[in-house]
Amino acid sequence: MRDLLITLIFVYGAIRALKYPYIAALLWAWIGLMNPHRLGWGFAYSLPFAMIAVALLVVGMMTHPKQVRWPSSGPVTVLALFVVWMGLTTVAAIHFDESSAIYVNVSKVLGVALLIGCVVRTREEILGFIVVTALSVAFFGIKGGFFTLVTGGAFRVWGPPGSAIADNNELAVALIVSIPLLYYLYMRAEDLVKLPTLTRLSPKWIRRGLLLSIGLCAVSVLGSHSRGALLAMSSMAIVLWWRSKSKLTIGIVLLILAPALVMFMPDEWGERMGTIKTYESDASAMGRINAWTMAINIANSRILGAGFATDSALVYRMYAPNPNEVLVAHSIYFQVLGQHGYIGLALFLTFWILTYRTAGRLMKLGRGHPELAWAADLGSMMKVSLVGFAVGGAFLNLAFWDMPYYLMLIAVVTEKWVKATLGEQSAAASAEAMSLKASGRLKASP
Repeated sequence: MRDLLITLIFVYGAIRALKYPYIAALLWAWIGLMNPHRLGWGFAYSLPFAMIAVALLVVGMMTHPKQVRWPSSGPVTVLALFVVWMGLTTVAAIHFDESSAIYVNVSKVLGVALLIGCVVRTREEILGFIVVTALSVAFFGIKGGFFTLVTGGAFRVWGPPGSAIADNNELAVALIVSIPLLYYLYMRAEDLVKLPTLTRLSPKWIRRGLLLSIGLCAVSVLGSHSRGALLAMSSMAIVLWWRSKSKLTIGIVLLILAPALVMFMPDEWGERMGTIKTYESDASAMGRINAWTMAINIANSRILGAGFATDSALVYRMYAPNPNEVLVAHSIYFQVLGQHGYIGLALFLTFWILTYRTAGRLMKLGRGHPELAWAADLGSMMKVSLVGFAVGGAFLNLAFWDMPYYLMLIAVVTEKWVKATLGEQSAAASAEAMSLKASGRLKASP
């Protein structure tokens, strides 16, 4: 039944995508983030939904060029340079074959993300894309939150199998990135009911559902038993409180719920979180430090890094202090540093700094314009999401996970839309002023 339902939804979307490339972008985001076909056990499990979505997107862009607009911006330019640089590091990689295969996959993810930025253009499309991306990840937070409450937090919450966020740690950070977007949707509930699929819902019930989703996602993060996610959620919560318009209400809620949730979790959870202070005696933490040191050694020795495939016995023997403990980098920063060197890390950091600044510009552009308050709120909550990713990513290999790049595209596309709107308003005001001036001259003439 699940397989049939998922397939029917996809087929319906695919038919509409032939006319509207934007729908293909939604399909790709839904399949890539949620992996709904992996929730079944029948014929849909291994169907190439993602490949079909990309094909529909490309065909739609070719047949409807008027619906396509290249998202030129600073972050997009730096991202393109980063992809080129990664191509160079792949050519010089220690394990060329493995690195080449990974480079192809990473290029697909980033390339399709850029294509999506070409077809998301209007305010309604931006909002719809946020809904799909946020809820695709939040689905597992809602499910995991209920699971944690029912089991008393005794078991870990896992993500969709076969995806980039299948592991408990990765899922937790994904939820942390999604929570600010859910809160943004909560703030803009009146706008949500204007979307075609949500017209029959009331803003009141949408807000209630989103508040419940946010709470369950937070519970799910704790249920992941991830120490890095605990630090990331704490950082995200502080920034969310700072950026929110209801500081008193959110502050009281956090002060009440945070201790209650911590007390609800079992003793095993508390003991695991306590190892954050005693990392020297924790084998997992020391293994990560070993991997981080190896990444630094690689970057010091090789300007192009070691390529994508650094988690191998050969690379560890060459550069790691402890060559017997082979792990992935467990950090987006050291992952990029070891794979692509200092230049690669500089491009990576520049990209995210520019993305953060773009979100900040949305806040400034929306100030003093009530009709653009939605964009200012979006910029504010995107900053919160980016902080959650920056802190949580410090402990995980998520440098090339889709969703943060979607945040960049949303920020860039929204900024373009806002500037175009302000430009139209300015032009209209100038035309009106010229008309009034000309009218005054006519009256003054004898």
